[in-house]
Amino acid sequence: MTSVRPARDHVPTPARALAILSCAALLVVLPACSGYTAPGTGMAPASLVPLSVNPPTPDPRVGLAPGLFDAGEAIWNMRLVSATPPTEPFVGQTNSDLAFTGPYAIQGNYDGIQIWDISDPADPESVITYVCPASQSDVSVYEHLLFVSGEGFGGRLDCGDEGIEEAVSHDRLRGIRIFDISDITAPEYVANVQTCRGSHTHTVLEHPGDDENVYVYVSGSAPVRPAEELPGCSGAPPEEDPNTALFRIEVIRVPLADPASAAIVSSPRIFEDLVAPPTHGMAPDDIAEVEAARERGAFIVEMMGQEVALPDFVVEQILGQMLAERGEEGPPTAADSAMLREMLPAMAAQMGGGDEDAGPTQCHDITVYPAIGLAGGACEGYGMLIDISDPENPVRLSEVADSNFSYWHSATFNNDGTAIMFTDEWGGGGSPKCRASDPVEWGANAIFTVEDGEMVFTSYYKLPAPQTAQENCVAHNGSLIPIPGRDIMIQGWYQGGISLIDWTDPTNPVEIAYFDRGPVDGEVMRMGGSWSVYWYNGVIVNSEIARGLDILELVPSEAMTQNEIDAANSVELTHLNSQGQPIFEWPATFALARAYLDQLERHRGLAEVRIASARSELTAAEGMTGSARASALRSLADVLASDARGSADFAKTGKLAAAVRELADAG
Repeated sequence: MTSVRPARDHVPTPARALAILSCAALLVVLPACSGYTAPGTGMAPASLVPLSVNPPTPDPRVGLAPGLFDAGEAIWNMRLVSATPPTEPFVGQTNSDLAFTGPYAIQGNYDGIQIWDISDPADPESVITYVCPASQSDVSVYEHLLFVSGEGFGGRLDCGDEGIEEAVSHDRLRGIRIFDISDITAPEYVANVQTCRGSHTHTVLEHPGDDENVYVYVSGSAPVRPAEELPGCSGAPPEEDPNTALFRIEVIRVPLADPASAAIVSSPRIFEDLVAPPTHGMAPDDIAEVEAARERGAFIVEMMGQEVALPDFVVEQILGQMLAERGEEGPPTAADSAMLREMLPAMAAQMGGGDEDAGPTQCHDITVYPAIGLAGGACEGYGMLIDISDPENPVRLSEVADSNFSYWHSATFNNDGTAIMFTDEWGGGGSPKCRASDPVEWGANAIFTVEDGEMVFTSYYKLPAPQTAQENCVAHNGSLIPIPGRDIMIQGWYQGGISLIDWTDPTNPVEIAYFDRGPVDGEVMRMGGSWSVYWYNGVIVNSEIARGLDILELVPSEAMTQNEIDAANSVELTHLNSQGQPIFEWPATFALARAYLDQLERHRGLAEVRIASARSELTAAEGMTGSARASALRSLADVLASDARGSADFAKTGKLAAAVRELADAG
């Protein structure tokens, strides 16, 4: 293990009251839009038996014991392979997103990056703990390059941990850091690209046909920095300044041969003509909380259409900054508190862009799927379908909105691009939004089919286990798992844990596995849980905000056979980024053919006698070699192709026949 430099807690600096308020906005419900009704799906034939599971009853996730590293655990249809605490510099700091390259998992942290060697999933090894503070340090990789987001006001160009006190500073980093990781044990900081709103998240686009460059889409959500700090930055509305930094994303082109020359090449305004979406209001528990806070004299502010009580630590930080800016010491006075109450409405309005009727001013996540030339943009009050055929000039094709959604956070396509799932980060990730009293349509996933360039709503999915008021919980980051013939997604829900979802039928998503821990603290709400969880080369890797790194694996169950797991694990990726979706392609294996047979049996898509016969013939062929094996497999493929015409599941039986024929051709 290598540790670069010890971290310390970072105290917000003067002239950053607006930034702190911006962070506080993560605790409030953000606006949503008008709803959609589900049309007929035209999906799988009605004669097929739908997926059915029998989860443990009562749900063992309810009532788990609290604790940081000794919390109670509940797991179903998965196995926890390892749970590795953070390395010493990052204990107590927030772990964020993940990226993968070769045998390594790269974990972002608000104080830098942690690189793990996960060659042995049961015993991950720390390769380097690189201290370089800048919230939220989301990470991506491409070949020898590592990209890291920075948005907070305390991040320094030199990676120093002393923060920045000045309101305007040319030492401040808000944008993208670029590292050369040719030697992954010693990342080399080679460049940065500064942006007007920083980088909350970013997307690496590997564009087909361009071997010389990689592109980075930057989503920044912080207030616009002053032009004195970065020339050209303007937070004015478009009617006052057509070059405003609002209502746009940034596109960075990175020449692979000279990453130090990376630069912004365009600022597409993909939000043009959108209007502000209406909010769905506040949940009963949140209304009661605000009223109780008002009675005790708390600071209440309206942020994006909803009232929120500012946490005491936020108020203390802002008041402290006010004193520091005046060069004063000592506790704030009643006059200071009164002044802050007067300032809050204007501060909140500035944070939101100032125009209550305007649409979103930025995206949160943009998931690119280069294989189909599309991206899914999760952009505050809207979900978008975006054409990325020209990487420097992405174009919005269509958009959807939903009054049940509060903050469109991230997007995932299914493998063939016919459906897309969006997540709603209601409450910003810092609030408990999975309480028993919370509506199941709020803070959930919404699934849309993609039909002729339009998105059509089909269903919602929300974590089915209620969580406590001490657990921040809402839909967050995840990825597909390459189970052939099915749409399976592993997803993090902060302190709601990890949920494995089958959404092959977009009208009926079903939870088929989970892993959860009890609250970090049983008395007060403390941040923790799954920031993000991804499948990567046979394992499921979870970035736990407070507890480090978890690695899990799938186990056979009524919802998933060993053949399906083996077929998924035959897919090998060279790298994976949270907002870059690879297309899954399966090599010819006997496990792949058997996985399709298992699915046909589960859903009664083919007669039992034909399934039994095919299994027997596959086993016999597997024991053969050379031309005898190829001949037996071609004969079986011909029979299965004929069977497909009369089967209840023509498409799946056809896939089975094709898989068997590929086995024959593979020799």
